[in-house]
Amino acid sequence: NKFVCRIMLSLRRASVQALQRAAALPTCGALATACSVGEGRSVMLQHAAANKFVACRPVLTQQQQRWMSAAKGKMVAPKMVYIGGEEMTSYCMQLIMEKWIKPHVDTTSWEFYDLSCKNRDATGDQVLKDAVEAGARIGAIFKEPTITPSAEQTKSMGLKRQLPSPNGAMRRGWNGVTISRDTIHIKGLKLGYDKPVLFERHAVGGEYQAGYDTVGAGQLETVFTGEDGKKIVVDSRQLKDKENAVVTYHNPLDNVGDLARIFYDRCLLMNVTPYVVTKKTVFKWQEGFWRAMKDVFDKEYKAKFLKAGLLERSGNELQHLISDAATMQIIRWTDGGFGMAAHNYDGDMLTDEIAQIHRSPGFITSNLVGKSDDGNLIKEFEASHGTVADMWHAHLAGKETSLNPLGLVEALIGAMQHSVVLTDGKPQELFDFAAKIRSCVHLAFNNGMGTRDLAGPEGLTTEAFCDVIGAMLNGESVDALVAKYNPTRDEQKKIRISDDIDEESVRRLFNSLDTNGDGNLTYDEFLRGLAKINVAPKKGEATRMIRISISDPI
Repeated sequence: NKFVCRIMLSLRRASVQALQRAAALPTCGALATACSVGEGRSVMLQHAAANKFVACRPVLTQQQQRWMSAAKGKMVAPKMVYIGGEEMTSYCMQLIMEKWIKPHVDTTSWEFYDLSCKNRDATGDQVLKDAVEAGARIGAIFKEPTITPSAEQTKSMGLKRQLPSPNGAMRRGWNGVTISRDTIHIKGLKLGYDKPVLFERHAVGGEYQAGYDTVGAGQLETVFTGEDGKKIVVDSRQLKDKENAVVTYHNPLDNVGDLARIFYDRCLLMNVTPYVVTKKTVFKWQEGFWRAMKDVFDKEYKAKFLKAGLLERSGNELQHLISDAATMQIIRWTDGGFGMAAHNYDGDMLTDEIAQIHRSPGFITSNLVGKSDDGNLIKEFEASHGTVADMWHAHLAGKETSLNPLGLVEALIGAMQHSVVLTDGKPQELFDFAAKIRSCVHLAFNNGMGTRDLAGPEGLTTEAFCDVIGAMLNGESVDALVAKYNPTRDEQKKIRISDDIDEESVRRLFNSLDTNGDGNLTYDEFLRGLAKINVAPKKGEATRMIRISISDPI
């Protein structure tokens, strides 16, 4: 048996070495004609355009890929769809893939789709159709922010036509149920809400799929024709104005039960109190959404929430909030610990408000959840912000940039971990590696090695931050990196804040000085603030009285 094992090990080692040599050859990509390749053998393919032969990599079995990855010390990732975008976020993701992912993870099974405007235009948007099909087939999707070009951008990019947003095609193709948006928290850093805030935004229906036209005076009727041919007049009205915008849309309700279960399960997991938001007192047609949400809650979840003590702040019932009230509570409930579910448009607006309370859209997740025909959840993960065009133009001009990739990173982590869930929790090491990425990012922020939105002017550039996390994933110690990237950290720690400082009063003082409410003090605000509390250094020997507290008169 030992002899046989040695022979098998030798054969396997030889096979791996051969595969590694073959893997060093370039891929043929779209230049080569179709071919059939034996296991472990490289071939010569005819270049379709230049009539030349080029060496290419062999087609490898999954077993061979695992052997190669083991030889390189990499984890083999299960299938996942990676949708590329453009501008600054795409550049940042290239750095993350190069420095964080590829040194540790074999991504051979990932399918990549370029949804940049020029590639969508060049393929007649076939690439979008392919990406949607792949997402439905695989079920785990990461998406970089993309551009939906305006008429002006269509012209400046030289596109043949104005491209629609890809989101509609994705939501339809993946049977979209909800868009989950949650606050991101970094232990040790105060962002906005103290505890998690969750949101479920109905992924379909509403104004986003509306039909419309501009018409003159006359009779307007909205008519529904059933599958049996029976007609129902939904609305009839006389239009008197010379110009009228007429809009028709609907809200599908069949999948609201699925949305409710996703929402309540997540609220229980995160220990937050659920609320349902509508404007049903005025928009009577929104009653169905509330009724479906409440029916699922009462039948399947109420006892669980009562047992967990999560309904105390809502009177031990599922509470309905009018959308107007929700906008105010979002500002007031800065302790967090709540979740909201709403229609498509309301969810879009309210999550933008949550993002501003919680510092910026960069600290909010955005995950589209759909449902496959076999009942599995299709999940697409992306950052809730755009391509950061202004920073991209600065980068192209050769200026330093400092993009905080937290939203992008959380999306990549979510997609990687969901790909593991869909393969029965294998490989567990990849799930753990994704969690390690999050830990490294948080550790960097807490040790003064964050980007400038959190660390101030001394924060790291886009490239330096990616280098730091890459080094941490490679095993370099935090102290060594701090010595290189934040040498003043230990000196800053020596500055001790007195225990008897009234932080609430300090916060009120700061807010009174921060006249535009952006969370930062400009020089002008700082100067006016010093003058206001009468502690600004003055010329000459003039004396000044220091105010004892912010409530003292000047």
